[in-house]
Amino acid sequence: MLDLNTLILAAAPVTELPAEALPAAAEAAAEAGSQGISYIQLLLHASLPVQAIMLLLVVGSVLSWVIIFRKNRIYARAADEADDFEGRFWSGVDLTQLYRSATDRNRMVSGLEAIFEAGFREYARLRQKKGLDGRTQLEGAQRAMRATFAREVDRLEHNLELLANVGSTAPYVGLVGTVFGIMVTMHGLSTQESASIAAVAPGISEALFATAMGLFVAIPAVWAYNRFATQVERLSVRYESFAEEFSSILQRQSHVEE
Repeated sequence: MLDLNTLILAAAPVTELPAEALPAAAEAAAEAGSQGISYIQLLLHASLPVQAIMLLLVVGSVLSWVIIFRKNRIYARAADEADDFEGRFWSGVDLTQLYRSATDRNRMVSGLEAIFEAGFREYARLRQKKGLDGRTQLEGAQRAMRATFAREVDRLEHNLELLANVGSTAPYVGLVGTVFGIMVTMHGLSTQESASIAAVAPGISEALFATAMGLFVAIPAVWAYNRFATQVERLSVRYESFAEEFSSILQRQSHVEE
């Protein structure tokens, strides 16, 4: 006894695909499989609000990468200068000679050398005045070094807040672009009698592309900010430790002179 499904399949007419249509169908399938996402087309065909948000993200990305490359050079140079100056300072060279090289007008000093130059200059100035004891001279040198230390740390931290702002706000800016893209897409569907995936897909793609751009801008900025903040902290600890050690040397020198 035959099954009911078998009888239905046997009775259904089978229409074969014409032979001339087979190459065209295979070519269409291959083309659909090889076609990828064109990000340039997504950007160019996006709605005006989404394009404005993407442009804002591109500007933020360019600014953050400029700061990243510049800060990377600044911190590497600051570490090398600190190594070089500490090598000369602890080599036993005379402090007066080291001060003369630091005050050379042909170059600008920074970092440890600037802290040393400020402290030694103030100490030498106060030592020339009569009636000032060693404690007063030392306190003056320490105040000068603290002021220079604050300026050097501020110089190292300059523009780091921009990286923090880009890293923290870029995902939300991209999310705003996503919301606008979905709103525009849904509004366009309201004017059509029938909706399909083909009609919705381009708008959803551009909306999601805005979110992806926001993450692409934010991730390098956050990573660079954390890395540079750690480097600033290490350099500031190094500067502060040198100021304390130099203060001890000046204190011993003032006691010897007394």
